[in-house]
Amino acid sequence: MQPLRALPSSVAARIDAIYSDLDDTISTGGRVSAAAFAALWRAQAAGVNVVLVTGRPAGWCDHLARMWPLAAVVGENGALAFACEEGRMRRIYAAREPDAAARLAVIRDEVLATVPGCKVSADQPYREYDLAIDFCEEVPPLPEDEVDRIAAIFRRHGATAKVSSIHVNGWFGSYDKLSMCRRAAGELLGAPLDPERAVFVGDSPNDEPMFRAFPHAVGVANVRRFAPRLAAPPSYVADAESGAGFTEVVDYLLAARGK
Repeated sequence: MQPLRALPSSVAARIDAIYSDLDDTISTGGRVSAAAFAALWRAQAAGVNVVLVTGRPAGWCDHLARMWPLAAVVGENGALAFACEEGRMRRIYAAREPDAAARLAVIRDEVLATVPGCKVSADQPYREYDLAIDFCEEVPPLPEDEVDRIAAIFRRHGATAKVSSIHVNGWFGSYDKLSMCRRAAGELLGAPLDPERAVFVGDSPNDEPMFRAFPHAVGVANVRRFAPRLAAPPSYVADAESGAGFTEVVDYLLAARGK
């Protein structure tokens, strides 16, 4: 991972889309700072599309797409994507396995019975596709091996499991963040996703497929704690953590564009 300043300004000047994780990438300690929120508005004003790519639930995504200066929101780790233009919401969804809810309920019960200290995420009622297990958002942080145990239970039942900075998300289906980003670009934004003209900004292991797909991917500085777990780390890393790191990325890109 090279410092962000190693990204050539000639490349940065051509970036016209920012795909970004939300938790611990734009947010800091569970809140979005004024500076990070202002960075979203500055990117939009400069003609740079920002697409949130998050594990957060459909209910959150509806609000974010309506209220924030975003081109689109990809939610539930690629299950869905929403875009709101002039008050009209457009939604696309991945294929849903008909028995997924019942199978996830079995996993939920096993996880809660065998891994003390975790709980179902507080945002679970607003989810349409996946199950989120909280290991440090509203509970004391669990050791890394316990987080791995949660993910292993999902996988033993045949589910996909991804570890974020706060949750283990699990689901049944072949979708992922990258495939839905590609769909959202074409179906909601009207042009194919071009990774050479975009950056992805993230912070945790569940962002790894995006780090791999975007040659100019950037990690906020807190990604460093996950470096040993990343087979495909981001090409660049900001000096600052979380929302301050996201703001640093926006500032760097807009400066290269002369904005």
